[in-house]
Amino acid sequence: MSFLRTTRTFSTLRCTATRKFTTTRLLALKVDSNFISQITAAEKALTNSDEPVKGGPTAKAQSHVGQELSAAIVSDITAGEKVITNSDEPVQGGPTSVAQSALVGGHVRDVGGEKNTSNSSKILSDLSQNSSAASANANSSAGEHTGKLDSSTLSKITDAEKKLTGQDGAVQGGPTAQAQKHANEPITSQALHDITEGEKKITGGERVKGGPTSTAQSELARSRAN
Repeated sequence: MSFLRTTRTFSTLRCTATRKFTTTRLLALKVDSNFISQITAAEKALTNSDEPVKGGPTAKAQSHVGQELSAAIVSDITAGEKVITNSDEPVQGGPTSVAQSALVGGHVRDVGGEKNTSNSSKILSDLSQNSSAASANANSSAGEHTGKLDSSTLSKITDAEKKLTGQDGAVQGGPTAQAQKHANEPITSQALHDITEGEKKITGGERVKGGPTSTAQSELARSRAN
């Protein structure tokens, strides 16, 4: 009888160990068509356009097709989102939010029904460090006038547009939209012309003192004075 009890106990332990082993899973998420479609859907919600923005989150994600999702890739997608929003803060439910959720969720281990979040903590730490580095870079250049339609200048143009429209959202085809076409490019006469055309769409044909065009011209003048 003692031998039978020992045999049953060993058998039970072996089955339990087998069950725990088979329920252990590690999900390594890759940048595939399904992931990119989610990023694209989140981008469309921001732009109300079926066409992805050049250098935007979808474009950034597509540049990493086939790679395992990482904090560095999420940072690239965040940079793409900034091209659209002109803000250092990711939009709730936007492309960055989607990527972060996929990254953290895709690396959580489930052992016997209990979640081991050590990998998630490391990933969140990496994301925090990348975000801090990006903020530091933004702060270091905040007082510089580059003469380009960078995120700082685009933000000022957007603010000038908001003062004209009284709305938080940029007008389709307006000065912000026209400036975004030339994102990170030098402020050229062509860029200024496009911004002016966008401003006229809002004002009914007149340029306004202190408006989007004047803002861009001021940034260009300050860059030349540096």
